[in-house]
Amino acid sequence: MAENTNAASNAAQQKVDPAFDCLAVTQVQVFPFKEGPSLGHLKGLAQIVLNDQMVIRGLRVMDGVNGLFVSYPLDPFYKGEDFKSICNPITRQLREHIENCILEKYQAAVA
Repeated sequence: MAENTNAASNAAQQKVDPAFDCLAVTQVQVFPFKEGPSLGHLKGLAQIVLNDQMVIRGLRVMDGVNGLFVSYPLDPFYKGEDFKSICNPITRQLREHIENCILEKYQAAVA
């Protein structure tokens, strides 16, 4: 009987609070660049605040083959052949939410 009680309490602890299903972007700052030949695909920088508790700086607004997208900060000390992100969203829902918030603010700043 004690095993069932422990299993039930462990299952209750593993449930995720629905309020944290997706972090919310509560603040966005975008710094668009003026067009120049040396900038290439880089169109601007951004920083966001998540749930009024965590800031992510160094986000880049890039112009790619399929249009504008958001690139995440890279580790400057990584010695591999590929790039390594310092932080990035795990779920597609959060990635789309962050990208939409940043690109909307970028389009408003450029217009």
